[in-house]
Amino acid sequence: MELQITDRRGVPVAENMIGLFFEDINYAADGGLYAELIENRAFEFQECCGRNGDFYTRQDSGYGWTATRQHGEGRMEYVSGSPVHRNNPHYLRFTASCAGQGFANKAYRGLFLKKGQDYHVSFYARAAAYGGDFEVRVEKDGKCYGARTVSCVHAPGDSWQKWQKYETVLTPEEDTEGALFILSLTQPGTAEFDFISMMPADAVAGVFRRDLFNLLKDLKPGFLRFPGGCVVEGCTLENRYRWKDSVGPVEERRPNFNRWATSDASEENGWCSVWSHYNQTLGLGYYEYFLLCELIGAKPLPVLSVGLACQFQSYELVEPADPAFSEFVQDALDLIEFANGGEDTRWGSLRVRMGHPAPFGLDMLGIGNEQWETPQTKFFERYSAFERAIHERYPRIRLIGSAGPDVTSEHHRAAWNFYYGRGRENQRFCYAVDEHYYMKPEWFYGHTDFYDDYSRDVKVFSGEYAAHPAYGEGDKTAANTLGGALAEAAFLTGVERNADLVVMASYAPLFARVGYAQWTPDLIWFDERHAYGTPSYYVQKMYSENLGTVTVPMQGQEKALAREGVYLGLSLDRKSGELIVKAVNHGPEEKEIRLILPEGWRLDAQASWQVLAGGEEDRNTLKDPEHVSVKKTRRPFEGSLKLAPMSFSVVRISGTVL
Repeated sequence: MELQITDRRGVPVAENMIGLFFEDINYAADGGLYAELIENRAFEFQECCGRNGDFYTRQDSGYGWTATRQHGEGRMEYVSGSPVHRNNPHYLRFTASCAGQGFANKAYRGLFLKKGQDYHVSFYARAAAYGGDFEVRVEKDGKCYGARTVSCVHAPGDSWQKWQKYETVLTPEEDTEGALFILSLTQPGTAEFDFISMMPADAVAGVFRRDLFNLLKDLKPGFLRFPGGCVVEGCTLENRYRWKDSVGPVEERRPNFNRWATSDASEENGWCSVWSHYNQTLGLGYYEYFLLCELIGAKPLPVLSVGLACQFQSYELVEPADPAFSEFVQDALDLIEFANGGEDTRWGSLRVRMGHPAPFGLDMLGIGNEQWETPQTKFFERYSAFERAIHERYPRIRLIGSAGPDVTSEHHRAAWNFYYGRGRENQRFCYAVDEHYYMKPEWFYGHTDFYDDYSRDVKVFSGEYAAHPAYGEGDKTAANTLGGALAEAAFLTGVERNADLVVMASYAPLFARVGYAQWTPDLIWFDERHAYGTPSYYVQKMYSENLGTVTVPMQGQEKALAREGVYLGLSLDRKSGELIVKAVNHGPEEKEIRLILPEGWRLDAQASWQVLAGGEEDRNTLKDPEHVSVKKTRRPFEGSLKLAPMSFSVVRISGTVL
């Protein structure tokens, strides 16, 4: 096969095209990127049950906690009345009848602690009727892996016993896995407890689990869309993600149950599933999301509710004509002020007090998550109201609209007609439209030309996409195959070729905790001990590192190559002077592509290669996290490229390029 390379230039490629989409699904936040090890640290967890249009919660403050039995069980009561902060009204009142009685936290599937590493422990306590001290320890099967005694503050006589914050450091003498966190009393008595925390000392910025953070940073993402996803909308309007609840001191953040807590609920299980206790502590909140963007070099793209609960699960809404709708619009204006405002503004001053005097530089905002127009939802009217209010005060903010949950329905076509309806004002009205597609690999191979004929009047944000290969019951990680990743790589050749239209793209979902997944496939899998990137992760990384600055037109040759099972894209990196070839070989045999260069071009005799290759069903696992990974080499270049079977290759060739 031959490929005639033209000396023409195509369209510029935005350096921030490939980014990330974070949603708290599959225990991505609590139990995941948020490094907190204690589960239900503030005794506020709820059990969520129900079905479409009928959801309810039950307070279950004791979830994850049990009384220890080594010295007999103490009495555990979950009470309210005098909390640390009224936004978190419940706390534990513990009564020990003898010294050594205490309570333990299961910490998901148990604590994994590394020998010699420090773990910061903190908690609030009030000596209601207690004269002793506290002991903090980590224990498994009766063996202690680390313990500290913490002196209790006692007010004299009949004076007020105030809440006090206690802090200590545990340093395990051995590695341990599946251990319990235990807090006990050294004397009989009654004490109250709240906000019990255990954080690894190596957590990035004291917030982010280091290995997961590093996997994100290594992707070199151009942007981060957050916090969802369907969690933006909620199962009910009460359950929606309120960004104002997620900022300020963690003790003042009002928690929420997770919209994904209702996954797999059915009549057979009483509409309460294994995920019914999936909650959001909001320790990872909007301030932390902005901070994460800054630390990994990504532009922030927050997404806000438009007064519609999840259209897949709920019928709840606030009518645009209802005065209550103004709260949703005001939230958008206040968020921009929080991100960019000065110390003299209400919300900007909160950011400053939280430790970030400089603005976060927010210049994009998502209006709704996955909304579509119906006579009931009136999404277009809602979007227009947000646009007017935001651009009246902040005309430079670029707004991201929604095209609904798919790219095949009448809802999708209606959305584009709406966004195209502003003539010269199209891109001011809506900078880019968020499109979502979760399809079989065959669809991605068959639609590499998907964006070739789109109008250029409004940009596209490929906000959620993933190839979904078929896989059997059981191990959910089996959904992330090389075959699916290659289909995504092939599709992205068309995305990059249309970089004048598609300005951003992000795979979804981002994270999944093994044994805690509601949705597959996912980009990164992890448990309490390990984390690894899937083949799809490496595809994203190869693209983000090798975008080039301008495309090279292929003048229809890509279609002929596709008929041979080769999906190819070309770009130039004007900074390095390299020609970049991205090529998927979907066939079972090696393919050779001879490059026919324009007159005056001279390419060096060596080229750098990145290759992701293997079998269709190959995948990575916790035990073999790099079974499918990128192999980097320098190879001779003699005018042609030999593409391995079932592979994605990125080849950078330097030389004289006119």
